[in-house]
Amino acid sequence: MSDVQQQLISIQAFDIIWLGKLQTGVDDMTKEKRLSDDVADSILSMITVEKRFKAGDKLPNENELSEELGVSRTTLREAIRILAAGNVVEIQRGRGTFVKENFEENTLDELSVLTSAKMNADDLYEMRLIFEPEAAYYATLRATESELQRIISIGENIEQLILEDKDRTLEEQAFHRSIAKATHNDFMNKLMPVIQEAIDKGVTLSKKKKAASEDTVTDHRILMNFMKSRNAEGARNAMRIHILHAIERLGLEKTE
Repeated sequence: MSDVQQQLISIQAFDIIWLGKLQTGVDDMTKEKRLSDDVADSILSMITVEKRFKAGDKLPNENELSEELGVSRTTLREAIRILAAGNVVEIQRGRGTFVKENFEENTLDELSVLTSAKMNADDLYEMRLIFEPEAAYYATLRATESELQRIISIGENIEQLILEDKDRTLEEQAFHRSIAKATHNDFMNKLMPVIQEAIDKGVTLSKKKKAASEDTVTDHRILMNFMKSRNAEGARNAMRIHILHAIERLGLEKTE
């Protein structure tokens, strides 16, 4: 092999190595960007769904929030910048990050009308029966590992609250909101204010608290097991059964 051929091979090998490094860098940046988007959505959920923070409230400091969300402070900062650009939070130098005073949850006008209306429970649960099994199906297929872990973690918290006989309304909302978020379907996420009203009514109207709690523990365990194993069809059926159990224990009429 001539010296020229050896040099050409060396140059090609060098190019391949550096192209690989460049691609790895691009992939890492894409992954980091996707993660920061997920974290921004999780913080938004804390504000709009879990109601942990209201307009004017200060968010926890970087160390606390990054530890809770299981991400680096760099990723958290990028997520905060995303929320600030969306007029959800305001970064005040030397003071911290605050939910903006004029922040309003971005929902479709039609859905805002629905959530403000006095809808009856059977209509709300019928709507859940239409949408949530499909949400469970697509979430099982599309959820990132971090999204799946969040769903499992909230589900385990709900079980603990049931064992301690404590109110679980916010956690139930967060559980179903996390599943909707994991579908990566924007319209499904915008349906959540309506679904949350059904969850609230379910907790309030439940006449068989012990039976309801037992159903919830069992149903959630089955659902989470299907999601962990990425069995989308099983997750769909488990969610349907979960909602049918709720309809039955609330004595609602619309079951089919």
